[in-house]
Amino acid sequence: MLKQANEKRILIVGGGPVGLFAATRLVDFGIPVILIDKASQVSTDIRASTIHPPSLEMMAPYGITDEILETGIKVPQWQIRNHATGERVVFDLKHIADKTKYPYRVQFEQSKICAIMDRRLQDNQLADIRYGTEFVSFDQNSAGVSINVNTAAGPDKIHGQFLIAADGGASPIREQLGLTFEGSTYSERTVLVTTPFPFHEHIDGLSSVSYCWEKKGNFSLLQLPDQWRASLCFPENMSPDAALADEHIQKQLHVICPIGEPFEIYDKRVYRVHQRIVSKYDHGRIALAGDAAHINSPSGGMGMNGGLHDAHDLAEKLNQIWLSEDEYIYFDLLGLYSRQRKPIAEEQIIKQADENCKRMTEKNHEKRRKSLDELLDISSDPVKCRAFLLKSSMFEGLRQASLIE
Repeated sequence: MLKQANEKRILIVGGGPVGLFAATRLVDFGIPVILIDKASQVSTDIRASTIHPPSLEMMAPYGITDEILETGIKVPQWQIRNHATGERVVFDLKHIADKTKYPYRVQFEQSKICAIMDRRLQDNQLADIRYGTEFVSFDQNSAGVSINVNTAAGPDKIHGQFLIAADGGASPIREQLGLTFEGSTYSERTVLVTTPFPFHEHIDGLSSVSYCWEKKGNFSLLQLPDQWRASLCFPENMSPDAALADEHIQKQLHVICPIGEPFEIYDKRVYRVHQRIVSKYDHGRIALAGDAAHINSPSGGMGMNGGLHDAHDLAEKLNQIWLSEDEYIYFDLLGLYSRQRKPIAEEQIIKQADENCKRMTEKNHEKRRKSLDELLDISSDPVKCRAFLLKSSMFEGLRQASLIE
């Protein structure tokens, strides 16, 4: 049985950017939080690296954006290119400069975003950040939520009024709720390689964010401070071990840029891409956010950003609940959060990322030519280009969400 919640605080499971940003926003509202994560410290895994303009706007009031911009790489232009011919279509975010103070993407490691948020939260008396604390299970009733956890000192139970599940694509909270994670897995697999090699100094006209076709496949190149990330597709019949072999990776990188010597490799890993979503985000006093609620292809860099937008909206709803004298208003407001964010994840994030992925994995050269011509037409028309950039930069999804009641 739950005790009647006298701990007036919000619980967050998951110490990634979604959980940390939700905590950041909540404590700024004056709401105490306890955030737990099973890792022993804030994550050092690069993971996502693209930050879209709306996310920069959302993080700006907390000083996070200013810190990101100190070393992050501003990308006012990104491109889709035929690597074999050098043909490319360039999209310039100057076309939406009237919409945002940040008319550019920023390339900056997710791990560094987490480190900034973690450091700021550690200095906030309303934030209790507990690493090395593993979620086991939850209980909830009309009074609040309790989570059972394992710590280095043994089992413990933590009480609060609401629970944010920001515990990632393998979410144990989602599993305990018995939710189906509807969707599919792409047949293609990808090797993500990190290298200090300066591709921009060797490939003419390359942008810091470039999605590329090559004769037999595709790849993407993303610049980060002091390094580049190359996403390399490999044949379906090739094993992950074979794909990660140095010989194979070196061969693929030399197709991109033949340099006459081995590339230095900082990191390499295989991942599979999914597109999945739950039926709804709110379940009593529990709300799912980020990858716990939806996952998508990384093409277009919308996954982490969509999670940050979830956290921003959910924290706003929880603040309204916190300030209300209506004990049960959370039913309405958490339901509104789900109604506003789920269709955007479906139509503006998962669907758009899927379209991006299918475009870039297309092998037929005539279809590639048609896609390139269509994109060139969009980029050369100011009206079409603006609409395209508002959608790909995620402003359009936020606008549509605001219209849902």
